[in-house]
Order: sequence, then C-alpha cells, then structure tokens
Amino acid sequence: MGLATVQPMAQPAAQAAVQSAPTVSNPVPTGVADFELSLAELEALVGRMEKGDLSLDESLQSFERGVALYRNCQGALEQAELRVRQWLDPNDPQSAVPFDPDTP
Repeated sequence: MGLATVQPMAQPAAQAAVQSAPTVSNPVPTGVADFELSLAELEALVGRMEKGDLSLDESLQSFERGVALYRNCQGALEQAELRVRQWLDPNDPQSAVPFDPDTP
C-alpha cells in the first residue's frame, strides 16, 4: 500500500506572487506578457513597505526586489513602445512620433 500525497491547491500566479515574501532569490518575470504580474507584485510590495511594519533587513530586501520589478516593468513598456513604433512604420520605426497623451 502506497502513501497518499496531498497536493496543495494551486493559486493563480499573480496571487501567489503578491503573497510571496520579498526575497532576492525570487526571479523577476520578463517580457511584455508579465508586465501585469510584476506591477501587481510591486504594488503589493509598496503597500507592505508603506505600513512600516518591516524590519530593516526586510525593508532592504523589499526595496531591492522593488527595484528589480520596476526595471522589469520599465523594460516591458519600452518593448511595447518599440512594437508600436514598428507597427506605425515597419520600414523606419525610429521615424515614428512618440504618443503624448497630453498633446491635443
């Protein structure tokens, strides 16, 4: 007779990332598709830091993780902008004028 194994219930990836403790060893998602996941984790991380309940070490780890997530989000936005420029003019993407929502 074999031992029965109990599998934990799977959580959606975004919820699991938000609930995970901030550590440097957590890989930062890459690519445009993971922008929302990184942003959700970053928002949750900022919320925890704003409460002021973290130790100095936890705060430093959270800050380091937040910087990595921010850079990932920034990179994803840059990739998205490049794709839009290529769609506007595939022969000369650099000639595309950046979108400025404040310009009428």
